[in-house]
Amino acid sequence: MQRFILGGVTAMVMLSIGLFWWQGRAEVEKAPPLPPAAVSLPDPQEVPSADLADIEGPELPEATEQTREQRRFGRYDRDRDGRITRNEMLSTRVDAFRKLDKDGNNLLTFEEWAVATVTKFEVADGNGDQSLTPAEFRKTASPPSREKPKPKCICK
Repeated sequence: MQRFILGGVTAMVMLSIGLFWWQGRAEVEKAPPLPPAAVSLPDPQEVPSADLADIEGPELPEATEQTREQRRFGRYDRDRDGRITRNEMLSTRVDAFRKLDKDGNNLLTFEEWAVATVTKFEVADGNGDQSLTPAEFRKTASPPSREKPKPKCICK
């Protein structure tokens, strides 16, 4: 009898854990967080001066020297807290996913994926013969990365 009770309690705990995990994965980031407003607005009662001789603009910002990896980290760290969360890491893929998700239900079906693939094929098939030559197939490749190619190994 104790085994049945223990098995039932274990099943309920596992079901609860699965439910919380599933709910946590269902969240979708709507947009990147907005940066805090650093510029104060002028007083609306104050009338601007038309004399440009006295006006002086703000100092130019100084560029900091950052490594390539620091710049890459900064692109992902949306809230600038020095840590990259799972949502921040996945946020770069949201736009590409939304382009494929035609009905906007945050689920990508085979049909939605197939439409994108068929469209890619039709664009590459220049002569419309329903087959790709090597030159046409080259059009389907992803754009080359901006990284420098790795040097070839010089083996002896």
